[in-house]
Amino acid sequence: MIEGLKEQPFVSHLIELRDRLLRAMIAVGVIFLCLFPFNNDIYVMVATPLMAHLPEGSTMIATEVASPFLTPFKLTLMAAVFLGMPFILYQLWMFIAPGLYKHEKRLIMPLVASSVLLFYVGVVFAYYVVFPLVFAFMAGTTPDGVVMATDIAKYLDFVLSLFFAFGLAFEIPIATIIVVSMGMTTPDKLVEKRPYIIVGAFCVGMLLTPPDVISQTLLALPMWILFEFGVFFSRIILRNKIKREKEESATGSESDAASTDAPSFDGELNLDDGVDDPTDPDRFVPLTEEELDAELDLIEDDDDDDLNEQESVAGDGLAADSVEQKLQQIQAFRNQGNEAGARELLYEVLADGDADQVNVARNILVQLDEEEVPGP
Repeated sequence: MIEGLKEQPFVSHLIELRDRLLRAMIAVGVIFLCLFPFNNDIYVMVATPLMAHLPEGSTMIATEVASPFLTPFKLTLMAAVFLGMPFILYQLWMFIAPGLYKHEKRLIMPLVASSVLLFYVGVVFAYYVVFPLVFAFMAGTTPDGVVMATDIAKYLDFVLSLFFAFGLAFEIPIATIIVVSMGMTTPDKLVEKRPYIIVGAFCVGMLLTPPDVISQTLLALPMWILFEFGVFFSRIILRNKIKREKEESATGSESDAASTDAPSFDGELNLDDGVDDPTDPDRFVPLTEEELDAELDLIEDDDDDDLNEQESVAGDGLAADSVEQKLQQIQAFRNQGNEAGARELLYEVLADGDADQVNVARNILVQLDEEEVPGP
């Protein structure tokens, strides 16, 4: 087996996975240490969309003792994972890439990069578009006499859930391309189910967003639009895949045709194999009558020398004696003019004899064919 293609043991895969995870954790840790001095500033930046719509003189509150420290700490850690996601996915890619085919690598690498980019776009869309509208709606519907003072821990859980929901929703084109590439469905079938997908998008928006129609609509509409993008790009990928398969099929057909052109022996003698190509070193060249007689005499002379060795190896010896007897019988048939009997034994020699015996049989057949051709 080729050294590069040897299958690695299961333990080595676990060791490599451990190394990849350690590298990802170290990268996240380094980013976290760099961001930790600014954890309060990061929280203020995330809370800005809400604080901009709080009533004048109202602020966010902390209802637990450790919330002022733990909440910015948690947000900073999530921000480190968020910023380190490209490196984390790169480590995952390096772990699974050796087990993928070439065409799979061509497809997965762009999908991974696109998925990261779309996730970031979803988070940015939630922060700059969804949050201002949602918080303005909530602040405007606050009953009279109620002070809107949100707990910082509850607010963080709320925004993280929305970040995750919108980031995941923006992965719909990637999911569409994957299911089409795997053959689970086709773009035409997805288009036929468009009404159900639109209704499903609004249902998902209802479940993943707060109970208000604005955030639900702002999540459902991008999901629908991204679904249409996924169908469009899946058509292009499917078209290229079919084109590539046709090219590979055509290449395979040419290879099969070339292999069928090779000379073969199927029980009948093909005297043209290699004769027309003088450059072929394995081409068949008939012996002259004198050379054939000398070859037969050499075989008869070798009978006595090989008798003891053939008797020690019973099976091989009997087979060799049988072929040599057939050659002697062929010569007798030729002397008697029994060409049919000679040809029948010659075909048996071609199937059972060694290289020298087969060469002799083929030369005899050439002579028989030449005898059948009438002279000028």
